Amino acid sequence: MIKYITLSILLLFGTGTSFNQEKPKILIIGDSISIGYTPIVQEYFSDQASVYHNPGNAEHTGTGLQKIEEWLGDEEWDIIQFNWGLWDLAYRHPESKEYGNRDKVNGKITFSIEEYESNLDSLVTIIQEKTDAKLIFVTTTYVPKKEAGRFEKDAGKYNKVAKSIMKKHGILINDLYPSSKKIHSKLGLGEADVHYTPEGYKELGKIVYEFIKDELADL
Repeated sequence: MIKYITLSILLLFGTGTSFNQEKPKILIIGDSISIGYTPIVQEYFSDQASVYHNPGNAEHTGTGLQKIEEWLGDEEWDIIQFNWGLWDLAYRHPESKEYGNRDKVNGKITFSIEEYESNLDSLVTIIQEKTDAKLIFVTTTYVPKKEAGRFEKDAGKYNKVAKSIMKKHGILINDLYPSSKKIHSKLGLGEADVHYTPEGYKELGKIVYEFIKDELADL
């Protein structure tokens, strides 16, 4: 049973849920950045489509490989937007006092760029095998310089690899990184945090909505 919740919290769903069949169904799979802008996308699409997000945070590609079939369920999705990256490129150390044990000085990277490439390739293969939905990959958003567990330049490196995987599989790319960098400079939570203010998420949500809307019109 779908639980409709406030604009600040995501809509969660379980396998076997019965959706409104009159509207196209859109599934967003992603990290906390997508959690932040999904309510905005839902609001924009309120009269046009039903928008859902995977329960919780999709974290890194390792979590994706464990849970992707559960998240896809047995629904006939019209569009699936997905992203991984921010968690993959994060360095963590068990003794770090930073939130999530982030530590790019003494920590270990979650997944190397080679591991990320392999995992992402496997995830795309699974998604394409399990659904006929139109697929959209969203690039990793901006990493500020003082972020405790991430290097600013890694976002570009991981995005480059991700783009090559999407090109290989013929998947659409919404390159959100350039816009996210501009938005973060004015509406981010500072040079040590990858997240955004409510106004920042509104800006990101509008961009995501516009991209999906154009693709939905072509179905």
